Amino acid sequence: MEEKNHIDIELPQEVAKGSYCNLSIITHSPNEFVIDFLKILPGIPKAIVTERVIMTPENTKRLAEAIAENVRKYEDKFGPIALHDSSEASNEIPIGFNNSKSKS
Repeated sequence: MEEKNHIDIELPQEVAKGSYCNLSIITHSPNEFVIDFLKILPGIPKAIVTERVIMTPENTKRLAEAIAENVRKYEDKFGPIALHDSSEASNEIPIGFNNSKSKS
């Protein structure tokens, strides 16, 4: 008998290689969240969107909870993750996470 919650997952080769992200921008409307993952490199004034993920609010909340749980597990095993204060660099190109609201 097959498990009730069993899902076969295919990981295409081009997706399996992954993509680097050091900046993300999150926007939302009443019906969806849009998460843009960007790569910005020193000396290059333009950030490149490497991935865009569009999710329902419910699935976005589930993702946020799953990430929080995995960060806790990581820190339990490897110790606290240090967050560097970016307030000094607020007038410069941002590196890190930026939460902004859409006007939709």
